[in-house]
Amino acid sequence: MTALPAAALPAGITALAVYEVPLRARFRGIDVRDGVLLRGPAGWGEFSPFWDYDAVESRRWWAAAVEAATEAFPEPVRASVPVNVTVPAVDAERAHAIVVASGCRTAKVKVAEPGQTHEHDRARLEAVRDALGPGGAIRVDANAAWDVDTAVQRVRELDAAVGLEYVEQPCATLPELAALRRRIDVRVAVDEGVRRSADPLAVDLREAGDVVVLKVQPLGGVRAALRVAEAHGLPCVVSSALESSVGIAAGVALAAALPELPFACGLATVALFTGDVSSSPLLPVEGALPVVRPEPDRVPTAGEATVARWATRIDEVLAA
Repeated sequence: MTALPAAALPAGITALAVYEVPLRARFRGIDVRDGVLLRGPAGWGEFSPFWDYDAVESRRWWAAAVEAATEAFPEPVRASVPVNVTVPAVDAERAHAIVVASGCRTAKVKVAEPGQTHEHDRARLEAVRDALGPGGAIRVDANAAWDVDTAVQRVRELDAAVGLEYVEQPCATLPELAALRRRIDVRVAVDEGVRRSADPLAVDLREAGDVVVLKVQPLGGVRAALRVAEAHGLPCVVSSALESSVGIAAGVALAAALPELPFACGLATVALFTGDVSSSPLLPVEGALPVVRPEPDRVPTAGEATVARWATRIDEVLAA
């Protein structure tokens, strides 16, 4: 457990643990995922903003962790949550194997990876389609990598090749997404355009998106994410921020509490880790996750430098 001054922590937080787990494949530019687990009267929460987030933006991630540890999750309206398998920017053979092993009927495939070409993306997607069969759903995530003209070309080509359920954040800005939507027939899902906004409730998505991606930590907690969903009135997909099973449990709680859940959620990402903080990790069974809160009973030991780095970061967030 990480030793931090009790006076600096919110009331009710009784312990913290830092975890550090290698990933099976490079994802979002990282090979190792790390974060902090907080224990409180309601259970455990997770604080794991990526290192490119500053202290101010990380405050919502901290609020989400404190909420999970100190407040009970909203009552669920479903006992399980359908999920997609997430396919990193790996080669076609590995992509096929990942999908087959997952048991999921929907796949979210990373595209536009730096250093790769459109041919790499197409080969990966064709392998995913082969693994899913004609009845499976495929969505792609470009992480805002394309300009409008490139997005139009890429989306049209990939949709013609494999059929796309939607494309997630293909361009960086909302005006670009609006311009793209006028030129393609594939749904556009907005992720960064909401969660990295100064006010996710006030973002105008009427022309920019067909689907809203909700992530618990970046939005400030389960209840804050529910308010975002209500404010925009669009179909929602709940996705992870590449968390351990503790953080994923909060995402499952959000998905379980939404009145409607028309799409499979991106919450099966513990499969991308080589290990987990729990002996009962949240991994999909027949394409779904149960609405449960795993106990972090085997937190992988983090190095001293990682622990110190997180202690400093928490201090910075509390001071911001």
